[in-house]
Amino acid sequence: MESTRKVSLFIATSLDGYIAREDGGIDWLFDDQDYGYEAFYDDVDTVIMGRHTWDKLKEMGDYPYDGKEGVVFSKSLAGQTDPNVTFVTESVQNWIGRAKQEEGGTIWLMGGSKLVDECLQTGMVDEIILSIHPILLGQGIPLFRGKQPETALELVSSKSFHTGLVQLVYRRPVSA
Repeated sequence: MESTRKVSLFIATSLDGYIAREDGGIDWLFDDQDYGYEAFYDDVDTVIMGRHTWDKLKEMGDYPYDGKEGVVFSKSLAGQTDPNVTFVTESVQNWIGRAKQEEGGTIWLMGGSKLVDECLQTGMVDEIILSIHPILLGQGIPLFRGKQPETALELVSSKSFHTGLVQLVYRRPVSA
């Protein structure tokens, strides 16, 4: 059966490759416009994240993804419940492999870096939408942990904004 859904990593990074400060802070991210987020979000029906991202999201207040299925991959949160998300302990590869075969919209791989790394290692990411902010953080939580296999990607689009932000969209080539 052919996959009907895609997994998209829509994420922001500093120019030197960090998705957050060491303490998880994201105060350096631009919020002056949506940078394509709204159009992307309209196609999303499932948001997947790791435990650290879930913890940070809870610190920020109310769950911002009403109407979207929320999934948190975490062995340490097994058995917990929350009205906004489902806590999953099975392998990311198994869960995504099954979810991609179901009808639905885009599966947004929100983060963090451990989950991104695991999804890249197992070939589960179909698209990367990378918003590069013009700032060097010097240290922090890296987007890429250096464990993913070599993967050729196709550049689908690039766009620069007056703020200095550059957004790149890459997709895995369709196998022949």
